[in-house]
Amino acid sequence: MVDKFLERLLDSFAMNHEPTMQYQVAVSRHTNPDQAGQELGMALRASMGKDPVDVAFIFYPPYYKDMISQLLSHIHETLSPRVLLGCMGESIIGMDKEFEETTAVTVWAARLPHCHLVPMHLTFDEVEHGYIMDGWPEGLDHSAEHPTFILLADPFSTPMNEVFSQIEQRCPGAPAIGGVASGGTDLGESQLVLNNDIIQTGLVGIAMWGPLSIRTIVSQGCQPIGEPYVVTRAERYIVYELGGMPTLERLQATLDALGPERGKQATMGLQVGVAFNEHRHQFNRGDFLIRGIMGADQQSGGIALSDLIEEGQTIQFHLRDSAAASEELNLLLAQERDQFSKAPPKGALLFSCHGRGRRFFPHPHHDIEAVLHQTGHIPIAGFFAAGEIGPVAGKNFIHGYTASLALFS
Repeated sequence: MVDKFLERLLDSFAMNHEPTMQYQVAVSRHTNPDQAGQELGMALRASMGKDPVDVAFIFYPPYYKDMISQLLSHIHETLSPRVLLGCMGESIIGMDKEFEETTAVTVWAARLPHCHLVPMHLTFDEVEHGYIMDGWPEGLDHSAEHPTFILLADPFSTPMNEVFSQIEQRCPGAPAIGGVASGGTDLGESQLVLNNDIIQTGLVGIAMWGPLSIRTIVSQGCQPIGEPYVVTRAERYIVYELGGMPTLERLQATLDALGPERGKQATMGLQVGVAFNEHRHQFNRGDFLIRGIMGADQQSGGIALSDLIEEGQTIQFHLRDSAAASEELNLLLAQERDQFSKAPPKGALLFSCHGRGRRFFPHPHHDIEAVLHQTGHIPIAGFFAAGEIGPVAGKNFIHGYTASLALFS
């Protein structure tokens, strides 16, 4: 009886003293990398304690590009993260602000007991019929676990569609969230971080699973205009006919229906939504994958999209404007808050397009303020990306002008 009593007592003690998940974020505006690194490390250690953290993310602007090793040294010294990931970004998101084109560096850290963390660095060699990928971690293929991938990519050397294809083949149904590094203008100018390594090609990331939930929100920020049409003639990226009429004629009719003023405004933010399910009788905003218009040809009446299109698919023109983007992001956040009211997020990573921010919205800090308003004051960090990664309708895509959000619970 005594042994049984002691056993129950020990079990109860273990449950009551189970290590809990922790999330924290810090921002430094110091231009000196040593001072910035010390400030970040000490702020996080003060709030999280001296024990090593499991994963940390660092995001920094091009200003720190030649000094990043010093920053990383301080982060490793004070936090001793099992995995440290990061990248360069044109602008930085941290705590409650979006630091646009200014000097700021942010570190987001998490302590995730009993969670599995598998870091990776993927590189790609182009061959005649595609790419050869190197660096996929052993043990991830067709695992019984269902990981979430957080990915940070170089824009000039990473075929993202190939990455998504490999994830789907090796870990079917696994979501991927993240962003493409920004602030560089050519191959080798962007930077990625994996532990102590500064990487200039390919992709870095982490697969995570265990007793945590990572929920994703992808806000594409567009509203449909006009009517949906079936693609009746197309060739690869070019849509020649919609519903039996030249695409440019359909577009002109759609813009005319908006009226002179709004039609002129729409040409500045025109996008195309490709329906996920062309057999639906009615389409709403979330039923489309938004793709950009790359050009038009008056002679053929066709428009070129930023993605492959096939005959038989349904598309609808969309308008990208700040009001629609704000409305959609807040709506998605409110839906997530209501749906998961018993398991609210404790931390978040935010990847916003570098075309958002003050260039797009009438006031600064729009995206992070929207997230904090709906989630409470949780630790958030991220950056303004050159492409946002996130799942829509259960499939991973690379997006533009989007806010992609990973919520940790």
